[in-house]
Amino acid sequence: MKQIPYELLIGWRYTRAGRSTRRNGFISFISGVSMLGIGLGVAALIIVLSVMNGFQKEVRDRMLSVVSHIEVYATGGAALPDLATTLKEAKANPRVIGAAPFIAAQALLARGEDMKGVMVRGIDPALEHEVTDLASGPQAAVLSQLKSGEFGVVLGAELARSLGVRAGDKVTLVAPSGEVTPAGVVPRLKQMTVTGTFDSGHFEYDSALVMMHWQDAARIFRLEGPTGVRLKLNDLHQAPRVAAEIGRSMSGQLYIRDWTRQNRTWFAAVQVEKRMMFIILTLIVAVAAFNLVSTLVMTVTDKRADIAILRTLGASPGSIMGIFVVQGAMVGVIGTLGGLLLGLGIAYNIDVIVPALERLLGATFLPQDIYLISRMPSDPQMNDILPIGLIALVLAFVATLYPSWRASRVNPAEALRYE
Repeated sequence: MKQIPYELLIGWRYTRAGRSTRRNGFISFISGVSMLGIGLGVAALIIVLSVMNGFQKEVRDRMLSVVSHIEVYATGGAALPDLATTLKEAKANPRVIGAAPFIAAQALLARGEDMKGVMVRGIDPALEHEVTDLASGPQAAVLSQLKSGEFGVVLGAELARSLGVRAGDKVTLVAPSGEVTPAGVVPRLKQMTVTGTFDSGHFEYDSALVMMHWQDAARIFRLEGPTGVRLKLNDLHQAPRVAAEIGRSMSGQLYIRDWTRQNRTWFAAVQVEKRMMFIILTLIVAVAAFNLVSTLVMTVTDKRADIAILRTLGASPGSIMGIFVVQGAMVGVIGTLGGLLLGLGIAYNIDVIVPALERLLGATFLPQDIYLISRMPSDPQMNDILPIGLIALVLAFVATLYPSWRASRVNPAEALRYE
C-alpha cells in the first residue's frame, strides 16, 4: 500500500487545528475565516453572473415572443415591390423555417381624452404563428379574431390598461399623414374595435404595440401591400449570419435587420456590465485569497519549533515548503468548493428565495415598469462557473508561495534556541 506523503498529512493537520483548538476535527479560527472569505467571494460571483445571464435570457425570450428573428423590409416604409418573390427568396435559405408579411407604422391611439403613441403592426393571422411564439401560444385565439375589413385591433395588456379599454370597446386610430382639404391638413381618423389583448411579459411591447390585420393597416396607411417580411430561424443565434446570407441573395433595394440589432445597445450594455461585475467580484475573491498570506505567516511563526524539529530529522527545505503549500491549498480548495455549492444552491433556487425575501421585507426588488420583468431570473452557465473556480484556486495557490518559502528558510538552530 502506497504511503501518504508526510507533507500532505502535516499540512492537513495544520489546516484542521490550531494551538487554541481541540486537536481532532475542528478547523482553526484563522483558517476558517480565510475559507469563509473565499467561499463567499466565489458564491457572490456565481450568483451575480447567474442572475445577469438569467435577466438577459428572460428579456431576450420575451422580446422574441413578439419580435421575429429577421425582418426584411422596403425603404421609407413603402410597400414591398414584389411580396411573392421576397417570400420565395427568403424561404430558399435552409435555416428559415417560417415567413409572414407585415406592415410596420406609427400612430396615435385615442380613447376619450387619453391618447398614446403606439407602434402599429399589420399581420396575417393565418401565418403569424410561423414567426412568433405569441401567435402559437395560449393567446393565438386572440390574434385569430382579426378579420380583414372589420378593423379590429389587439392591444398590449399595459396599453389597454392605461387607456381603460377591454374587448369590445371602441378606440380611435390617428394616422400620421393626413388629408389635404381647403381647411388645411386634416389627420386621418379611424374608429377601431378592440378584439382582445396580449401579454408578452415585455413591458416595452405590452405598453405600446397594436396589432391588426395587414389589409386593414394597408387601407389606413394607404399602402399597396405589406412593407416587409418577418422570418423565423431554426437557431436564433445564427440570425446575424443568416441575415447576411439573405442580403446577398435578395434582389432589389431591401433592408434586412436581425433581432440582435433591434436592441443592440441594451444587449451590449448587459455584456459590458457582466464583464465589469466579473472583474470587481474577482477582486473580492483575490482579497480573500491573499488573506492566506497573513494566515500562513502567522502559522509559520507559530510552528517555528515544529519546522526546526522536522529539519533536524532530515526534512528538506522543499518538504517544509510543501507542508505550507498544502495548508494554503486545502484552505483554497475547501473555500472554493463551499462557495460553489452555496452559489449554485442559491442560483438554482433564487425563484423561491427572492419571493420569500420580498414577502418578509414587504418590498419589490424588480418593478416591472423599470426592469421589464417582475421576477428574479437565474441561468447558471458552465462557461462562467469553471473560470470562477479555477481563478479562486490559482489565487489561493499563489498566495501560499511566499509564506511557504519563508518557512523553508527557517534556521533550526535559531528556532530552537529559546525553546
